Amino acid sequence: MGYDVHITRATEWTDSEATPITLDEWLAYVASDPEMRLDGFAEARMPKGEVIRIEGKGLSVWTAWPGERRGEGYAWMEYRRGRIVVKNPDPAILKKMCSIAEQLGAQVQGDDGETYPDATDLSPPP
Repeated sequence: MGYDVHITRATEWTDSEATPITLDEWLAYVASDPEMRLDGFAEARMPKGEVIRIEGKGLSVWTAWPGERRGEGYAWMEYRRGRIVVKNPDPAILKKMCSIAEQLGAQVQGDDGETYPDATDLSPPP
């Protein structure tokens, strides 16, 4: 399943549609950031060879993620219902998410409601 972390303008990420980051805003951000690439889909090959594919107009990749160079896959960022969602982000991805949130006038919040206040402190608040 995994754990999602969200870039949202809402106080609680579950209310993101009430104060959304629009798809147009997200696409404009991706186009303006040379470290981002809009793919519109994500694919993963499973151990038995089957391919799982999801599609979305705002599905993007952070191309500067160090894990990609180590062969760990891609840092996918999915636009979903007024927010940007990343599954199981590592500290480098969280830092990038905080930077994006600052540009979009938003915050970074985990599934359990913890927030990541800025790019210098990536631990959940007490």
